[in-house]
Amino acid sequence: MTARSFWPPVEAAQVDYESLRAHLLDRDRLPDDLAAARFARRGLAGLITWPVSDPIFILELSGASRPAWSPHADPRVQALAAGYQFLLDAAAALPCAAARATPSTMTGGAR
Repeated sequence: MTARSFWPPVEAAQVDYESLRAHLLDRDRLPDDLAAARFARRGLAGLITWPVSDPIFILELSGASRPAWSPHADPRVQALAAGYQFLLDAAAALPCAAARATPSTMTGGAR
């Protein structure tokens, strides 16, 4: 990783491209390997379609753990119910005049 890059390459084709680029900038020629041969023969599409490197998987743990699943208490259902309750509370807090408005009074059109 260079100081110029914001994040390390993750996909196999990107790793191949970055290694070819670094070699070309350092030595002014492509290396003698399979990725360079594919690039010379098929261009960038050859690297993307048939990458040589293995993909790099970056794992990032945020520290949050998922609760154990239980058929009696599903946190997804609880979150959905809380969302609906929020909407019902917001609708109940609206002024009564807005709740009684009809489509013709909202648009100002004739009845």
